[in-house]
Amino acid sequence: MGVNCDRPQRWKRDIALSVDLYNDWFLGFAPNTYRQERVTATANVEAMLERTGYLRKLSFRELSEHPSVLFGLRMCTAPPIARDRLVGLAGVPRALVNRMEKDACLPPQMKRPALKKAVEKMIAMIVRLIDVDIFPWLPENRVPTQQEVYRAATIVADRLCGANANPIIRNAQERRQLDKIGTWLEGRGYTDVTGKAAMNDMQAGTFAFRLNVPGLKEDHKTVNIPVDAVVMPRKAKTGQLPVMIEAKSAGDFTNTNKRRKEEAAKIGQLRRNHGQAVCYALFLCGYFDSGYLGYEAAEGIDWVWEHRMDDLKKLGL
Repeated sequence: MGVNCDRPQRWKRDIALSVDLYNDWFLGFAPNTYRQERVTATANVEAMLERTGYLRKLSFRELSEHPSVLFGLRMCTAPPIARDRLVGLAGVPRALVNRMEKDACLPPQMKRPALKKAVEKMIAMIVRLIDVDIFPWLPENRVPTQQEVYRAATIVADRLCGANANPIIRNAQERRQLDKIGTWLEGRGYTDVTGKAAMNDMQAGTFAFRLNVPGLKEDHKTVNIPVDAVVMPRKAKTGQLPVMIEAKSAGDFTNTNKRRKEEAAKIGQLRRNHGQAVCYALFLCGYFDSGYLGYEAAEGIDWVWEHRMDDLKKLGL
């Protein structure tokens, strides 16, 4: 018997309770989380302004040493420009911009002369589009006051956090979910071995967060699958596979239906490598409707609702 996947008569009530739980968390904690991120972003923008002579000496060296500031520089223009818009306006490779912003590094395969030329083209476009209402000292060719620097940094930080609001909230919610799982497990005698053991090394009564578990693609190529929580039951038998838990939260119903195939792909790769005995479950909080639940159930994926955490016991924990 499953935990929740084979009990559709309970889905409607559980969906309502899950939505209420997410909304309560969002109203209580999301604004504070956002403000904290904005404080950090403001400090980072101030540091970037100081390093670049308050944008008067923006150079290839700055972007090569701090590639990720490109995201902030896009928020310094009027209007703020999207990543693909910068690619098109500056005529540079999309892979270069993606690597700088997402991986905080420059593409190693790109030869330095071409790299330098592309970065300088981006700088020229950003300088051309700079928002002089935020940086009034630039057209006046003077040193800004401390108040002007702080005001500009807060405006750019607000734009950064606004453009990145969903990931900020999603990451905070994921951290909270993993903390709850860890607290629940430790309260029942489990030991956290995160960073100290691979899946094959885990002893009974241990767990680890964000552990890579080997899977197999359809072409039988090995792939590492990051799993949020991997738990070896206290009463595990020799050779038993650990329980794998994926933390999922959602602030609306639309995105869950777009993402539901991700879990199906993961469990397929895990079963291909470890067999049908794989125990892979979702830990849900937020907006997951009956369409999403039915899809996951059809794929053989079960779940535990955060508002009823003791269902983790039914996974053998």
